[in-house]
Amino acid sequence: MRSHFDYLVAIDPGTTSSGVCLMLIEDMKPLWCDKVENHLLIGKVLTQIYDRHLTVQPLKVVIERMQGNNMPVSLDVFITCEWIGRFTEAFMQFADASVDYVFRREEYRALCANIYTHNDKGVRQALVDRFAMGQPNYGKGTKSKPGWFYGFSADSWSAYAVGVTYLDKQEGRF
Repeated sequence: MRSHFDYLVAIDPGTTSSGVCLMLIEDMKPLWCDKVENHLLIGKVLTQIYDRHLTVQPLKVVIERMQGNNMPVSLDVFITCEWIGRFTEAFMQFADASVDYVFRREEYRALCANIYTHNDKGVRQALVDRFAMGQPNYGKGTKSKPGWFYGFSADSWSAYAVGVTYLDKQEGRF
């Protein structure tokens, strides 16, 4: 299913900062990934993403959403939920973006082969196996020869997993 969007911004939200990844929808190529303070994501980074990459392009945004599991939760969970709402509103109003969501469980189901790899390390390895099989340094490459995942850090992997899961879901891959 070909989307009418060219770019996707995937967000793995946190209480004070979030993982963000701008990627091409056609081939899932990451263009930029980073960990950004939440207040900057709503303001400065949103403006930069839109101005630099998306001046005339429609934008799709996917945010990891919280999901209850019948366990007590901390204040951090509620703060993160508030940020999810703020991100949604900011992207819809400022960038006129289409916003959608995925759950962490969907990421595990889409990317991890078995229940024993349902963790951040398993997700990262699944992404490397899919997009950079056999490349050293988790497919990051070097400065002189950047790989698929060049510049990725912990939160970049999580944000990229959000985007890949959403696109796989749209294609009916899981």
